Amino acid sequence: MAYDEKLAERMRQALAGKRKITEKQMFGGLAFLADGKMFAGIIKTELMARVGPERYDDALKEPHVRPMDFTGRPMAGYVFVAPKGCRTSDTLERWIQWSLDYVSCLPAKPTKKAKAKGKQASK
Repeated sequence: MAYDEKLAERMRQALAGKRKITEKQMFGGLAFLADGKMFAGIIKTELMARVGPERYDDALKEPHVRPMDFTGRPMAGYVFVAPKGCRTSDTLERWIQWSLDYVSCLPAKPTKKAKAKGKQASK
């Protein structure tokens, strides 16, 4: 994996003690999930933050932030933060908290059993 290991360690430290946080390698980088919902990640040297549609425009006004355009098109609600934009612990923790706040409002993800039952029912 080619992602900033130092940023990953800083994120782990900032998230220490928070419950139901997991990591998953995806998109050629590292994703952080809260209760199964992706809220942040690292792609190369940049932080990916899922701030949601309500905070998207405000997030884009922050220094060193640009739309997440991983697929070639901007994804509303997701931003990339350059290393300078999350250099301090305070700024990194603020991005993490914005992202956690957003995903905490999302409905729970269905369990694998519920997904499998839904597929059987639709047959």
